[in-house]
Amino acid sequence: MSLSSSLKSLLTVCVLAAFVSSTVVESYKCAQCELEECNNDNKKTCDPSHGCFSEKKELNTTGQRPQSILRKGCSSSKCDPKAFSATLGDKHTFGYGYQCCQAEECNKADFQVARKSSAPNGITCPACYNDQGFTCQPTDLACKGEEKKCLEFVGTVKGAQPVFGMGCATETACNLRNMEVTNDVRIHTYCVGSGSGSPQLTSIISSILTALFLLKVLL
Repeated sequence: MSLSSSLKSLLTVCVLAAFVSSTVVESYKCAQCELEECNNDNKKTCDPSHGCFSEKKELNTTGQRPQSILRKGCSSSKCDPKAFSATLGDKHTFGYGYQCCQAEECNKADFQVARKSSAPNGITCPACYNDQGFTCQPTDLACKGEEKKCLEFVGTVKGAQPVFGMGCATETACNLRNMEVTNDVRIHTYCVGSGSGSPQLTSIISSILTALFLLKVLL
């Protein structure tokens, strides 16, 4: 073999080796916890092609102790950050946040869901909440901050007991499907749009959501 051929072969090997080494990413650890365990220093080694996640849910009901649910761990291969908030009547508010990152224990620190603004935005929505049925009697609610959509949701508590609500929400709260808002409650959402909610449209949407939900349960 000639000297030039040997040099070419050696160069090819070096280039391939450099390419392989550059594509190999070391695994790393993510903080892993749920609820009260989030005070512990639990870790899990994650696939570097995925990443770490932090998820937080906050439910506040006037006259009751606030509920806060926190989870951390290895994310799926497709991590989709999300944040939204909703106000249902004058007694129930909900905030949600989901964050992704890719580094050693990058999800270890605590984070807060979006803080609600107290400034009215000029939008009014029908609002009410019922955790024992698919209907409720709405009253007008003045929306605040970024909650500029009139939202309705239908769902179940513990997979059986119906729950229904209406109110103001951020646009990111619209069109959620089978969303777990607490450990026992899953909902579907629909947004009427900005501006004052139409009672007739609201009634139609409520009927459609109820019919779809019952059909899903029966099937």
